[in-house]
Amino acid sequence: MAVSSIKIIFQSNIKKVWDIVTSVEGYTWRSDLGKTEILNEKQFVEYTKDGYGTTFTITKMVPYKHWEFDMENENIKGHWIGIFKQKEEETEVEFTEDVSAKKLIMKPFVKAYLKKHQTQFVSDLEKALQIGEDL
Repeated sequence: MAVSSIKIIFQSNIKKVWDIVTSVEGYTWRSDLGKTEILNEKQFVEYTKDGYGTTFTITKMVPYKHWEFDMENENIKGHWIGIFKQKEEETEVEFTEDVSAKKLIMKPFVKAYLKKHQTQFVSDLEKALQIGEDL
């Protein structure tokens, strides 16, 4: 099991940050995704640009505060937590992923994968906020 967490402050209001992060259909700001598919109000699938799918099941949602879900594909199984806090004109977020590799050969690479994925996610989110992308 690998756990990775990242905390960052964005120069944007919490509503805008929340709306971008939680918009499953508005995924175009994400450089790693090719498409998304909503299965029902609690489940969705994100597909990489190569068509590789990961299923997400929302386990907790408190608007503008907390978003949590389980995630699974053929290689990994895990849990993601997003905490959102308004700080005057800024928004502090903390994203934590707890992931286990399903295949023994993948275990040594999970932590590095998580760090890379989180860094890219935050970079993409910063760009979306800077260009004022409304989803």
